[in-house]
Amino acid sequence: MKVLVIDDDQIVCSSLKMIINQDPSIDVIATANDGNEAIDLYFTYLPDVLLMDIRMNQMSGIDAGEYILLKEPRAKILFLTTFLDDEYIIKALNMGAKGYLVKQDFESIIPSIKAVYAGQNVFGNEIITKLPHLIHYEEKDIYSNLDITEKEFNIITYISEGFSNKEIADTLYLSEGTVRNYISIILEKLQLRDRTQIAVDYYKRKHR
Repeated sequence: MKVLVIDDDQIVCSSLKMIINQDPSIDVIATANDGNEAIDLYFTYLPDVLLMDIRMNQMSGIDAGEYILLKEPRAKILFLTTFLDDEYIIKALNMGAKGYLVKQDFESIIPSIKAVYAGQNVFGNEIITKLPHLIHYEEKDIYSNLDITEKEFNIITYISEGFSNKEIADTLYLSEGTVRNYISIILEKLQLRDRTQIAVDYYKRKHR
């Protein structure tokens, strides 16, 4: 298996190469320190797995990954970083990266590379605990600049799933009157007429 390692810290690159090369089935074919180099080396060597940092000087790993996956959708990119920023994780998921690990978890690097090579997605424990929040956060963003609150967003999604006011009230531990009040506020914010339009509007925004 051919692996390309990209990290802006040369010492980290060397350390990763030593760690990975302990497994005789893996060959680190090249290392580099920048996203631009990652792109050049990827299309030169066509590695089985690209192990890449996120924050780098000239071009970030996120930008390099997006470019590579645009040109080669089958590329298997595994991010290895010290950063757990929600924005980075969401971008990595959206672009189609196969994994996202934190550097402190060195013992998982080789198993993760092998899992990605085998077609699996790999996310560190720190990432997995964030995923439900991130998915919810990302969906809520379809109402950016409309001041939709967390509770209102929950009600919108339940309406879109066909829940009645009573079912929504039971699920969210609210009274039916409170749910009706929320729906009135939602209709006003979205400038819509009825519950059906809320559902239609939700799916239109979600699939833009």
